[in-house]
Amino acid sequence: MSGERDPGVDSDGNEWRFGLDEVGPEAEAARAAAREEAPIEPESIGVENALFVVAGVLGTILFVFSATL
Repeated sequence: MSGERDPGVDSDGNEWRFGLDEVGPEAEAARAAAREEAPIEPESIGVENALFVVAGVLGTILFVFSATL
């Protein structure tokens, strides 16, 4: 087992960031096809998320007005 090497590690012991199948024109074509297959669909607005947005807007407005006074 001492002669076996991990294919994901180079001679310095650093892991490779990208594999050979993740770079090049074929990989770019595969990524483009994957992007076209799964479009992002809008979802309904959750009450909790809307409250956080409103609280953030009100907090920002109060902060700006208090800084200008």
